[in-house]
Amino acid sequence: MDSTAGLRERKKAETRQAVHEAALRLAIEHGLDNVTVEAIADAANISRRTFSNYFDGKEAALLYGDEQLLGTLVRRVREQPAGLSAWQALRGALESLYSESGGPDREYHLRARLAMRHPSLLARQLAGRVRLERELCQALAGREQRGLAGRDQRGDQHGDRRGDQRGDVGPEMVTAAFLTALRVAAHWWCAENETLMLNELTTRALDQIAQPFA
Repeated sequence: MDSTAGLRERKKAETRQAVHEAALRLAIEHGLDNVTVEAIADAANISRRTFSNYFDGKEAALLYGDEQLLGTLVRRVREQPAGLSAWQALRGALESLYSESGGPDREYHLRARLAMRHPSLLARQLAGRVRLERELCQALAGREQRGLAGRDQRGDQHGDRRGDQRGDVGPEMVTAAFLTALRVAAHWWCAENETLMLNELTTRALDQIAQPFA
């Protein structure tokens, strides 16, 4: 049963990826406004009904790659070693993701440029980023709670809790700053037309936003 379920999930993932690639290719070749769901389904060798089982529209199909990357980022945050600050956990998760994937590829660049040119796609992308911000905040809050629980178990109930009292920046602000840096770096990357690596630009943006304001 486990083997059958695993095979079924792999096939679903392969179909989603095939539809995503077909949608991106057609959008590049013909322009997003000239691409229909029917054309995407035909290019992916599936029926219109099957398309609807996976995506609710062409925008969702186009941004599937983004959703996969961002979902992986949330998981990497949860996997970061205990004892790191929220900012360190976010940066460590991003570095882990880049190390594993080799960094954002040309497909990511094409999706970003498409989103900048098409309001419907940009709106869908922004909605996804709102969900990402919420999920990252939850992941950071969960790490914080586990850290407090660990100190309590070690008998630190009455120890130093300055992290809770000194006005440290909360997970919402840390996450917002982190995602703002990623967004700015992506804009730089698109403006540079890939003459610089996104990894390098992201590091630059994160370093700048971590500096105190004058």
